Amino acid sequence: MKIERLVVGSLQANCYIVSSDKKDAFIIDPGDEADKIKKLIDNNKLKIHFIINTHSHIDHIKADCALGFPVYIHELDAAALENPRRNFSTYLLGDFEACKPAKVLRDGDKIKLGELEMEILHTPGHSPGGICIKIDGVVFTGDTLFRDGIGRTDLPDGSNKAIMSSIEEKLLCLNDNVKIYPGHGEPSTIGRERANF
Repeated sequence: MKIERLVVGSLQANCYIVSSDKKDAFIIDPGDEADKIKKLIDNNKLKIHFIINTHSHIDHIKADCALGFPVYIHELDAAALENPRRNFSTYLLGDFEACKPAKVLRDGDKIKLGELEMEILHTPGHSPGGICIKIDGVVFTGDTLFRDGIGRTDLPDGSNKAIMSSIEEKLLCLNDNVKIYPGHGEPSTIGRERANF
């Protein structure tokens, strides 16, 4: 598995492109700068199959439609893709073309792409349909868990109680050496974040 990270948009969100040795790939959270993302895809000769949004906030979804691949998102955030008040496009990052999800996800879903197999972990709190994506010894944590912090819960639909439960029940139970790739900032490990939680 190869992981490429691009920092995109004015809110400095992490967009990840995950690929197999055979160049089958998917995109996590293309939050902006579609041309920058396309350039990386073309330079690496990747075959993109779909996009997974870890949640529906504009800084993680803005380039979805511009890229033109099927979009997957948790069922509880799916409606927010087209709701400017819920995805905050009314307030942030200017014009936005919304697109409908091709697939809605649920907790425990398994998605197979060539030699890659991922598990969807529903981790509400930052948003009702927030998810993490687990592949082998790696978890893409969106805006649930960061290096030295957690996602904010003071936004509409946020819940501090829910995010704390999500982190404790779905993430901190993983092995110390599991690497996390968050929605903003640098990577970390479960062990490091457990020690600082």
